[in-house]
Amino acid sequence: MAWRANLSRGVKEIRFLFCQSSPASAPAREFVKKNYGDIKARNPSLPVLIRECSGVEPQLWARYDMGVERCVRLDGLTEAQIDSKLEELAKAGGSLKSK
Repeated sequence: MAWRANLSRGVKEIRFLFCQSSPASAPAREFVKKNYGDIKARNPSLPVLIRECSGVEPQLWARYDMGVERCVRLDGLTEAQIDSKLEELAKAGGSLKSK
């Protein structure tokens, strides 16, 4: 998980959206509970926003330079798969920065 330490180099903001009570959002809620502290400790200046809304599908958003945003749907994913999606978004930020 060394990529987590470099998360803020390519990503300007991370947003998690999920429902407070739906079973579809349970893995996203657990991922945030277990990993928020580590992500913030490694990237203290990176905004990590948690948005809860009743009935919303779980999503992960990344904002990059120039206001570019990418979204990944988290419905049906496990915590490990969510971690992989966050890594993909982090690496995408590095490639956007080099253009």
